[in-house]
Amino acid sequence: MLKIEYRIQSEIRVALQEILERYMLIGSKLRQEVNGIIEEAKETEFCSCINQYQTLSFAIGCINCLRKRVINLLCHKGLKATLCVSKWKHTKNYPAGSHEYIEVMASTQGRKKQIPLVIELEFRDQFEIAKACDEYMKLVDKLPLCYVGKTEYLNPIVGVMCDAAKRSMEEKKLHMGPWRKRSFMQMKWSSTSERRSLNDEPSRQLLHQSCSKSSKPAAAGIISKRKLDNSC
Repeated sequence: MLKIEYRIQSEIRVALQEILERYMLIGSKLRQEVNGIIEEAKETEFCSCINQYQTLSFAIGCINCLRKRVINLLCHKGLKATLCVSKWKHTKNYPAGSHEYIEVMASTQGRKKQIPLVIELEFRDQFEIAKACDEYMKLVDKLPLCYVGKTEYLNPIVGVMCDAAKRSMEEKKLHMGPWRKRSFMQMKWSSTSERRSLNDEPSRQLLHQSCSKSSKPAAAGIISKRKLDNSC
């Protein structure tokens, strides 16, 4: 039994490593540029909302204001970046929820046509769970802090991590909430997400409403270092 478990864990590690290697090879130059812009945004006083000191992930501001600042810098650099909002209704299988991320249209080597790239500023945080086994935490540590790339690689990473999370919870004899399942997680970066310009009034209201609500429970499925879900 232990040999079987070890083999499965090894296969999961190899699968994740192969996906990440392919992810790192495609669009590496663009990814480096975007990551530089993200770091540049973090070094500025990007947050002006009332909750700017309530987050631990970003010591000087909230994730919503950082997302807005990154979009502004990307556009200033000549890249077409927009705020994307995924929303889903409550069903018998999943709770209702929403998620915000950035989409940038960019050209990669060998392609003249621009393709959409997902920018998730808290990618690793999406997979943090309380009471996880050591093997799962090692997988989480392999993930990029920020994801910058195509959904082509995003979805397989989500699949591997969700399968690993399920095994971790089974090992710890914990219940796996529906917000941990692959189909739920993939809805966060859905291709049917609504695109919004930051110049639109609804977008500005959305960003600052989400800032002012940061003291309330996070949207279903949103896991951060400052609020780990102990029920898993």
